[in-house]
Amino acid sequence: MEVGEKVPDITLSDQNGEDFSFEQLVGEKSFVVYFYPKNFTPGCTKEACSFRDSYQDFKELGAEVIGISADSQESHSKFADKYNLPYIFLSDEDKKAREAFGVKPNLLGLLPGRETFVFDKSGKLLHKFNSMNAGRHMPEALTVLEKNQN
Repeated sequence: MEVGEKVPDITLSDQNGEDFSFEQLVGEKSFVVYFYPKNFTPGCTKEACSFRDSYQDFKELGAEVIGISADSQESHSKFADKYNLPYIFLSDEDKKAREAFGVKPNLLGLLPGRETFVFDKSGKLLHKFNSMNAGRHMPEALTVLEKNQN
């Protein structure tokens, strides 16, 4: 995906087993989609908790946060419960979202990539950010949203 492109129209299961489509958000609110390697690992837990700790800031900017990994819906449910994560987690077991967003693996292909995408209210990509440094994703996404407030 490149800046200016529209969010892919795909549907995945959320942590509650409900179908979620990005189209549900288009026209309603801006949103941050972050892809991460695996639930319960130190870096991914740190990243998820940083989005949790600033979730109110995202909501005040009219934005939703969505975390995506290849973990199962059940794993997402346990992860969200254990760390009190208030936002949406989507299960991408067949990697169709990773493919649609163009998220590349890291560490010689051994780890799924860690990449964050920020979309405006119309579903247009404003910014994408790729770094294995889990701590950098939330502040980067928040900054982009703050700069793009009307």
